[in-house]
Amino acid sequence: MTRIAGLRVYPVKGLDGVDVDAATVLSGGTLADDRRYALFDADGDVVNGKRTARVHDLETDFDRETSELSVRTPDGEGARFDLDDESERAAAWFSAFFDLDLTLACDDDLGYVDRRSMGPSVVSTATLREVASWFEDLTVEGVRRRLRANVEVAGVPAFWEDRFVGDDAPAFEVGGVRFDGVTPCGRCVVPERDPDTGDSTPDFRETFVQRRRDTFPEWADEDAFDHFYTLMLIASVPETDRGRTLEVGDSVTLVAD
Repeated sequence: MTRIAGLRVYPVKGLDGVDVDAATVLSGGTLADDRRYALFDADGDVVNGKRTARVHDLETDFDRETSELSVRTPDGEGARFDLDDESERAAAWFSAFFDLDLTLACDDDLGYVDRRSMGPSVVSTATLREVASWFEDLTVEGVRRRLRANVEVAGVPAFWEDRFVGDDAPAFEVGGVRFDGVTPCGRCVVPERDPDTGDSTPDFRETFVQRRRDTFPEWADEDAFDHFYTLMLIASVPETDRGRTLEVGDSVTLVAD
């Protein structure tokens, strides 16, 4: 059965994700607690993995009930913050760690996603397995953490998500929530790095592009892809379906208009 195998949100942009059993679609079209918080420098630029590999030095966890973030550095230093009530203290701690003058901002309606007019990111479990097989030392969980998708779909072949962009592409529905494909996700430097150490995997991009080209599915519209360093679907949820909740285990069905 085609179903939701996992839901993952990233409460603080650039830091670790947390697996959730259910996630509500916000009024802005994104998932609750996804990139809800972000660290910005004095120029208004965000701190994330594209900017600095130092984010990989931090191990974090987030309690959605209390908005408490726990963080630990490689040398064992730990801290806890209620991000709603202690944003200034949290910002001071991260400022010292990154050696930047930072503020912590919160957006409860949309979050600080890169593509502000779009919604959740989607990938299949089979895609994660396929990409892991391209590299000697990568695991499925390691690829999952590198790609940082929100919605993972099981019971479908690798690159299933590619079919939802391009001319005459269908949509799909999860528990009464419609997902329309918007664009394939062009990748940045983050998937090239080990999520624990920040070390780059040798020849990652070159290998990825070649294998992606070799395995590009026949059901996908290649004209919808600008290049082959692309993986994962960025979708949108129509306003009529926002406010509804997705759950792990929900069935996934195709919608052909």
